[in-house]
Amino acid sequence: MELLMEIIGNVLPVVIVGGIAIFIIKKLEHKQKQGKTGRKNSNDQQDLLDSLIPLGMLFGCVVGVIFNILFSFSLLSTLSFGSGAGLLLGYFAYEIYSRTEVN
Repeated sequence: MELLMEIIGNVLPVVIVGGIAIFIIKKLEHKQKQGKTGRKNSNDQQDLLDSLIPLGMLFGCVVGVIFNILFSFSLLSTLSFGSGAGLLLGYFAYEIYSRTEVN
């Protein structure tokens, strides 16, 4: 029974984060089909816009590792939840930054 709980504890975060990733990919695919993806005038701003989601995932992984060091949780769980939270926050940052007007 303990082995089953350990397997569930390690697989469940991966399944939850996978659901978040599929949701975000489908939302971005829908925006692309409508032609409403965020575009900026300068290359520097476009590069920043395009890198918000991967930077969010990287930041989330770092937070997950730090959380794992401070508390006794599974590394797989903290990395999964950290990258999923970072993916979600990076997507929200992408949405907010893509709506701002360039002067």
